[in-house]
Amino acid sequence: MADCIFCGIVEGTVPSEKVYENDKVLAFRDINPAAPVHVLIIPKKHIPSLLEAEEEPELMGEIIAAASKVAKELGLAEKGFRLVNNCGDHGLQTVYHIHFHLVGGRQLSWPPG
Repeated sequence: MADCIFCGIVEGTVPSEKVYENDKVLAFRDINPAAPVHVLIIPKKHIPSLLEAEEEPELMGEIIAAASKVAKELGLAEKGFRLVNNCGDHGLQTVYHIHFHLVGGRQLSWPPG
């Protein structure tokens, strides 16, 4: 998608601080972190939201595996972390390219807001 910022990150036309990449998934640091560790994990394929992901179970598994790997690499495994997906306007999704927030590095609270 020409106007999708995350597609631009995948293509390399928009800069990012990558922390993980394979042929299907990319993880990079959030530019407005909510915690000491805040990484966005996206599929390289453009999928607008979780509502369109049911046709991609293997790709969703790749995202979860990447989240686990990144959490371990960034030292979150011992104390824990949160993996969040915002879906739709009421879910506060701001970029319509499915993405997951991996957040940790401090004590998190609940409910998130």
